[in-house]
Amino acid sequence: MMVLAMALLIAGTAFLLIAAIGIVRLRDPLQRMHSATKAGTLGATLMLLGVVLAADIAELNWTSGLTILFLLITLPIGAQLLGRAAYVSGTRLEGLAHDPLSDELERHPGKPDELTRDS
Repeated sequence: MMVLAMALLIAGTAFLLIAAIGIVRLRDPLQRMHSATKAGTLGATLMLLGVVLAADIAELNWTSGLTILFLLITLPIGAQLLGRAAYVSGTRLEGLAHDPLSDELERHPGKPDELTRDS
């Protein structure tokens, strides 16, 4: 049981490290957000599962389970809303020859700071 807990903790730490590296290294704000939410959620979930297995405390099981459920419900929704807001505000898109959402959403070109001063 302890070996599985250690494996989960190591895997969770690795995913959190990958998320942190992705935030620093990726060029596009949408790519950075994707790295933080996907790898961060998986890393935190694996670490919480590892702690539950290592500690073997009943109250910790409920708390960790509810925390994992909260992460899995809220982070994808938050990422969707942040991505949409970044896209609509005119964030530069890296690596796309054609914008697939150009017919769906109106974009405001320019820096987001300029938009708030003009309003």
